[in-house]
Amino acid sequence: MIVGSIIFILGIIFHYQGKSVIGPESSFMYANPEWVTIGIQIAIFGITILASGIFIKFIKKN
Repeated sequence: MIVGSIIFILGIIFHYQGKSVIGPESSFMYANPEWVTIGIQIAIFGITILASGIFIKFIKKN
């Protein structure tokens, strides 16, 4: 679950760097529309891992 949370947060950061909201202007991701899409995909992957961890923990508990 921790890994999924970290991946989700990184995806959000990449998304906002691609939209020119955060990050240094010298970054190759800054204002790059490709990284908006990649960031969303990484965030979805992180949510999937997080949800899997929660599901596995719930199954083991019962």
